[in-house]
Amino acid sequence: MIGDNLPSKSDVIRLYQSNGILAMRLYKPDGDTFNALKGTDIDVMVGVPNEELALYANDASAAASWVQNNILTYDGVSFKYIAVGNEVSGENANNILPAMSKIWDAICSAGREDRIMVSTAVRFDVLTNTYPPSNSIFSAPFMGPIVHFLNTTGNPLLANIYPYFAYAGNQGSIPLDYALFTANRSMVSDGKYQYQNLFSAMVDSVYSALEKAGGSNVPVVVSETGWPSDGGVDTTVQNAQTYNQNLINQLSIGTPKVPAFMEGYIFAMFNEDQKTGNKIERHFGLFYPDQSPVYSIKFN
Repeated sequence: MIGDNLPSKSDVIRLYQSNGILAMRLYKPDGDTFNALKGTDIDVMVGVPNEELALYANDASAAASWVQNNILTYDGVSFKYIAVGNEVSGENANNILPAMSKIWDAICSAGREDRIMVSTAVRFDVLTNTYPPSNSIFSAPFMGPIVHFLNTTGNPLLANIYPYFAYAGNQGSIPLDYALFTANRSMVSDGKYQYQNLFSAMVDSVYSALEKAGGSNVPVVVSETGWPSDGGVDTTVQNAQTYNQNLINQLSIGTPKVPAFMEGYIFAMFNEDQKTGNKIERHFGLFYPDQSPVYSIKFN
């Protein structure tokens, strides 16, 4: 949404429907989008902004009001996940669990716990020792209690998984075909598991860390992934198309460790001309603002 030339919310919803895109992630609540989503059956992941975590961590009534104003008010919207913070770091990370707990309590009080899941979206760097995947553990101290909460409540862990950034920072040791799902052979051997693509190895690193932290029953949802089409190392339209199409195919079969359908969210729907930072940040889109595709892709 960080652009000054993007389509209307209703036009975006129609674009989702015409392409068979079944789910949407929003990084914060947006009433106009929620109204456009009513009756569409598009599953929605909505974020609690990082800067609001301290408020909800310390005030159950404020957390309940957030749920009332942003979830319960919008009948006809298929809310599926609440992401309490995205890639939170520093002191604010201590607010994740108490905020999650209070948001979850509000969901349970409303009788929606069988329909709406509550979690947080983490960066891959909450892990360490990720090679091979089975050695992986959580390095961030706040993750242990979060995993316990997720395991107890039956909620998943949301993980942002970017083989692109791993590849771009380690070209000497990570082959491009391994990052793009195009390797025709096993590239990493890890006990009984063989890995032909970096995405699966990264996801299984998360699963291995969850097991060691007492979360063997916690599923992983890939809450963000993608490949930019311009602005950086090997950021061509062809590579972006190859990554995202192969990603969709991979999600249908899962990983060597968990060979089952996996849910994933591609970043992002549109190229965003007002995104700050590195040039690649403005070129993750699947579509141009005029709704034409940056490249062809089959979502199902």
